[in-house]
Amino acid sequence: MAKGQKVKADVSNESSPFPLPQDLILNPFTDPGILALEKPDYIWRPCQPAKILGFSASEHPEVSEKIDAFIARTQRHRVFGQAVEFNTFPVLIDDVSVQKSYLTAYGKSPISGSAGIRLLNRYCFEGSSPGFDAEAALVAFFNTPSGPEEAFPQLTKPLSIDTAFVIEARNTFNYFHFLTETLGQLCLVEEAGVHGPIYIHYPNPDEKTGAFCRAYIDALFPELADRVVFQRVPAKHSCAVTPYNFLASFYLLPEADRSGIDSLAPSDFYWKGPRATRISHAVLKQNSVDSTLFKLRDRALRAIEGKDFSHLPRRFWVSREDENSRSRPMKGEAELVEMLGLFGFESVMFERLSPLEQIAIMANAEVMISHHGAGFANMLFASPKSCVIEVGTLQTAVWRWGDFWRLAHVSQCRYVSFFADFNKADPLAEPSFNEESIVPVHLSTKGRAQVMSFLVSLLGHHPVLQRLEDLRRVAGQMVSIGADDRAVELLTKNETLAKSDADLCLLRADCHRRQFEHNAEFLALLDAWAADGSRWQTLVRMIWYGRRANSTKIVDWALGLLGADFPDRHLAFIKSAEWVRKRR
Repeated sequence: MAKGQKVKADVSNESSPFPLPQDLILNPFTDPGILALEKPDYIWRPCQPAKILGFSASEHPEVSEKIDAFIARTQRHRVFGQAVEFNTFPVLIDDVSVQKSYLTAYGKSPISGSAGIRLLNRYCFEGSSPGFDAEAALVAFFNTPSGPEEAFPQLTKPLSIDTAFVIEARNTFNYFHFLTETLGQLCLVEEAGVHGPIYIHYPNPDEKTGAFCRAYIDALFPELADRVVFQRVPAKHSCAVTPYNFLASFYLLPEADRSGIDSLAPSDFYWKGPRATRISHAVLKQNSVDSTLFKLRDRALRAIEGKDFSHLPRRFWVSREDENSRSRPMKGEAELVEMLGLFGFESVMFERLSPLEQIAIMANAEVMISHHGAGFANMLFASPKSCVIEVGTLQTAVWRWGDFWRLAHVSQCRYVSFFADFNKADPLAEPSFNEESIVPVHLSTKGRAQVMSFLVSLLGHHPVLQRLEDLRRVAGQMVSIGADDRAVELLTKNETLAKSDADLCLLRADCHRRQFEHNAEFLALLDAWAADGSRWQTLVRMIWYGRRANSTKIVDWALGLLGADFPDRHLAFIKSAEWVRKRR
């Protein structure tokens, strides 16, 4: 305890009346009032990540530079090698009080999932003052052992027949939060064996509750619908079953249950390993998936089986209802939609589709495209073959991009974001999120050209490009999204320009190699050598190709050129490649 007391002294003094984390956060290992109904099968586990890509589509070089830097920094330092699935399991909590969008047990809050992350952020925001460092207090709390390393305590007697199931909702008007955080928790009701009422508690005025909330419950949980009660906070229950996972309380886990996650992180630039900083929590959330999302997706896809949705398009642009008070119209939308129409795209409004139609249109989608908004929550239902394209800004990249990653991880679709310009008087001025919220998108003529060149190439309608930089960009995008065949087709369509550039020839060779098209790979390597004979690396690739192809002629020819034109490199290669020395 001496170590814990020392840390406490470092982060608090008598001038700050703000409570310490241990006075507010319910620790399931040491605090009373919370029991697992049964031991969870797992706490967290790695899962397959989706293909998630971001590209600049700004008409301003200085904005493009910022976007490209942010994307590169994110990919280098924030993207885990695998996604992390956190198991959400039912727990029984005593003396439940629901205030705003969080609940407490005996006056302490169990910090679970995304709601728990918001509570931690709120603590840091409200608690920091000249006399108190709230983040340092949280780090000290999480990093100071507070109890024995034992299993999550479990319930030892049957639930009462009238025990309620309680869900804390952030609100009941935001489609994204309801679909991705609230709705899936209903998947646990039957699993928990709860037969009492199901309460969804929310903080917003009753009149703001969206009709979609009840519509989705009726469509996907008909067996539970008559038990679901929407009730505004505050609310109290003597005890209740509620979902819990360790995303926000990851650092409360025993060290043995946390080990292994560091190996997934790309660097320690943001991810601080054992230190429970705000940025570590943010990176973990960005790379995490709630297990209930997998269950919700499975239930949704089962609900549309055998039904006819042939009236829905497979290529579509998602527009918004004009009367939506939160609508953020995109400048350049009409021009983009006109271009999309040339390639079989139709415009749809999710608000005008039933829940099952929204699920079905995504499940059968070839391409969905829209500007940033809550409708991307429906990416949860997309097919692994679907491409979901979002048009946003640098602001949505910084503040919102990572929120949608989990949906792509669950559906395994290809999620591509183009970050364009701000639709405001001064598009070069970065808006303040706190003052301006989300600023609408402006997709300029140049931006539309970049989006369309990507899209039509992905669909096999390859453009003839005049500039080498454009060909490099689009071919690289096709490779990044895993469409090697489309990259080769694009380079073939622009053959003269492509063969003039060694990098594009080598890119084509890489595509052919991954497709096991060995003759075409060698021809592409020859084109690369013809385009730029100053690159010794191309000859080395030919040598290794010759070995794989079991062609002594190719090996001898490329070795001869390497020795004649690059004697130092030839000597170094001979020394490093034992198989070459044995041939001599």
